[in-house]
Parts: sequence; C-alpha cells; structure tokens
Amino acid sequence: MSYPKIEFLFLSEEDMIRAGVKNMPGCIEAMEEVVKCLNSGDYVMGGENHNSHGSQVSFPKDSPFPNMPRDEGDDRRFMAMPAYIGGPFDLMGMKWYGSNMANKALGLPRSILTVMLNDKNTGEPLCLMSANLLSAYRTGAIPGVGAKYLAPKHARVCGICGPGVMGKSSLSAIVATCPGIREVKVKGRGKKSLEAFVEYVKKTYPHLERVEAVETVEELIRDTDIAAFTNSGGTDPSTYPFVKGEWIKPGALIIGVSCFDMDAEFMKAHTTLVVDNMQLYEAWAEEFPYPSFGANNIIGSKFTDMVHDGVITKDDIYDLGDIIYGKKPGRVSDDQIFIYSVGGMPVEDVAWGKVCYDRARVLGLGTKLTLWNKPDLY
Repeated sequence: MSYPKIEFLFLSEEDMIRAGVKNMPGCIEAMEEVVKCLNSGDYVMGGENHNSHGSQVSFPKDSPFPNMPRDEGDDRRFMAMPAYIGGPFDLMGMKWYGSNMANKALGLPRSILTVMLNDKNTGEPLCLMSANLLSAYRTGAIPGVGAKYLAPKHARVCGICGPGVMGKSSLSAIVATCPGIREVKVKGRGKKSLEAFVEYVKKTYPHLERVEAVETVEELIRDTDIAAFTNSGGTDPSTYPFVKGEWIKPGALIIGVSCFDMDAEFMKAHTTLVVDNMQLYEAWAEEFPYPSFGANNIIGSKFTDMVHDGVITKDDIYDLGDIIYGKKPGRVSDDQIFIYSVGGMPVEDVAWGKVCYDRARVLGLGTKLTLWNKPDLY
C-alpha cells in the first residue's frame, strides 16, 4: 500500500495578522457560534467528562534533579488543551503553551502559545500557528458575546481591572459590541502599566471622551455600566478584588474573565448569574473538590460552590447559550444586574484558528512544511 505525502501549513504571527486574527467583530461572531455549539453539545474536550479545560503540568518547589524546572511562584506551568468543535468549524485541534512570569525579565510574554489544527478523521496535521494573538482575541471576544446579550442598552462607561493583554482584548470586544461607550476606567497595580494602558486606549479609541486610571475597586465599579476583571490572581480568594453590592450601578454587567469576589447572598438576591458553558464549571467542580473557588479563581466556580452550600440551585445559573437560543430570559429590566463568568476553553482556540487558517489559505499565506513524503515504518 502506498501512503500519501503529508504537508501542513505554518503560520507565523505576521501571517496570522494578515489572516485577520485581530478582527475583533469577526472573532465575536465566531465565538457566538462556539457558544451555540457548546449549548447544543456539538463539541468534545478532554477528560472522561469531555469538558476538561486541559491538562496542566506544574513543577515541584524543590527537586533532587538540577535540570528540572521549579515552581518559583506565580504562574509556572505548561498546558495542553485539546478539543473538537463542530458546527461551522468541524475540526480537531490543540492549544499548547508554557507560562512563566520570569519571561518578562527576558523581554518575552508571560505565556508563549501555539495551536495545532488536525484532520478530525485521520489525525494528520493541517496547520501549526502562532497563537498569542489568537488566544488573546478569542479571550476578549467571549466577553463581547456576553455584552451583546447582557449589557445595558445605553452603556457609556466601561471599567477594566487589569491593564494587560486580556484587558486590551476585552475592552476591544466591549467597544465593538457597545458603540455607545465613551468613558473607560482602569485599575492596576503598577504605575508604568497603567500609564501605558491609558495611552494605548486613547490612541486606539480616539472617540472616547474620558480615559482615566483609578486607585480602588470602588472607583472602578461605581457609575460603571460594564466592568471586566482581567487581572492576574492566585488561589486565595481573600486576595481577589472584592466588589460590594452597594457600589454596583443598577443595570450593570460585571464580567469575570479572571478573579474577583462578591458576597454570595447579594448575588443570590440582586443579580442574574450567567456562565459561558455550565458543563465546564461542573467539570471544574469535579477536578477541584469543594470549595472549588480559589483552586479555580473564576467567579463561576463560586457559583457552583453556592449550589453546594444550598444558597442557590443549579437552575439559578444561566448558560449564555440558553439566553442566545431563547431558552432562558436575558435582560428583562433596565435595572437587572448580571454577573457573567468566562472560563476560557480550547474549543474557542480551535474555532478562531480554523477561521484564520481558512483565510490564510485564500490569501496564500504561510509556509508549507513536509511531515513525510512517505512514512518510513509502513
């Protein structure tokens, strides 16, 4: 039997930019299709429950082996995130990355990411692509989908906690979805990063009337229509930014891309809780036994802890897909407060990767690499 030659495409970051990876409205449209696939069940991720975020490699704090990496603190890990996504994408793939805060001292981003797309039947590689921008834009686009369905009609003020890559991409999606935004507030820890973020926002969105750095969470939340938490955080919820209910503007949307905390009783009594994919949070509840919140720092894990504690029921947590499909009500009043949890899933990377890959092929971008002319062992 003769075996065919296999080639696959390599897309550099420059290729990805030319293929439209930074097209935020297009990414939001693709992520809405992903949410629909999630809601209908047309996807598979890792683990026995088919809903695992991914497989993480962490390192020991000490080791007798001198070359073994050590856990030196914040965010030292490798992560493999495989997934199949159906619908208009119909593709298998995996995001793979290493993360190390010490990278910054070397002039490198904290995480360096790639995505591999594969034929769903044969497994042959189709495309290996640079994925730092891909991951950043799909991360921001999921809040954009939430803003499309949950934001107040006349949102003018947006608050961002965390002036990093996720903050930039989330703001991009919110501005794309809510064109009435005219003011942006940002909170961070370092003066240099805050100043850089403010200058970036002023340059990127010259139509804004006001862009300012604030010092406290209260300043960030008060009089704000849409707030997104995109800050880094560890495993101790007592260190997370805390939002008091009395600060929240009636009708506001609060988006948890990363960690923040709120009072459980206030959330039960005065807010509508929404997640991007309920089954992901149930999988996290299995992976990180109660209390899950902290071990996983996304606010949706606090929702499942609240179910465990009997504060709410599972039915009190809305899946965004149910709102999109009309199975659950979305915004029913101008004063309704939404808390929207964004978990981040490899199906999103594969989906946006597929869109960029298709565009790259149309434009003739990338470098063809040969896996084999014929397999040597067969």
